[in-house]
Amino acid sequence: MNIKAVIVEDSRLARNELKELLKEHKNIELVGEAENVDKGFELIQNQRPDLLFLDINMPEKDGFELLEMLDEVPITVFTTAFDEYAIKSFEYNALDYLLKPINAQRFANAVEKVQQKLEGRDNEENSLKKLSVQSQIFIKDGEDCWLVKIGDISHFEIVGNYTRVFFDGNKPMLYKSLNQIEEKLPEDFFFRANRQQIINTNFIQNVVPWFNGKLKLAMNNGDEIEVSRRQSYLFKDKMSF
Repeated sequence: MNIKAVIVEDSRLARNELKELLKEHKNIELVGEAENVDKGFELIQNQRPDLLFLDINMPEKDGFELLEMLDEVPITVFTTAFDEYAIKSFEYNALDYLLKPINAQRFANAVEKVQQKLEGRDNEENSLKKLSVQSQIFIKDGEDCWLVKIGDISHFEIVGNYTRVFFDGNKPMLYKSLNQIEEKLPEDFFFRANRQQIINTNFIQNVVPWFNGKLKLAMNNGDEIEVSRRQSYLFKDKMSF
């Protein structure tokens, strides 16, 4: 499995250290590096890497701010000299947290975690191919499991790196990005309302004109979803005769 990676780290010495460690892992292709958050954001948008090695303490903006800027976050391994951010890093769904100077074996263990994570994603993608409203998907969140018909899902919503699924009063997490899910959904029934949410049009109870040309959708389950201005035009076109 070939893994595309980027490094966002303000220290040239630390970037070089990571590049030396990566030489032992031939399946990881370093497609770019950046010395600050803004350059890192542009790099990630252009390269769409699978893996991000990310420092936390950087000038002007920190690593956490970079993750908040991204719609789709790569698998993230934090690299930092400070251990006080460890708990916060996992609130951002980081896969691992490496303290500088980074031990080669500890780095290899992190790479192994990345490979396992990506293999799990591939398995999920296979289970989501060519879906119809009658297709069923298996969802596991903690100790709870569901076999859900796609047509019974009212909407999907971004939560960090992952996606919350809404159906029958349940809202478990699916460990895929919203963009990945959107690619597999039947276009006749599902619509991207905004950057954060995809809705099942069969669950719309009412459509209300909103500010600045936007629309607000009242769903059958009581939720209200705002459609962005750009998507409101597309929604009107999609739903018109």
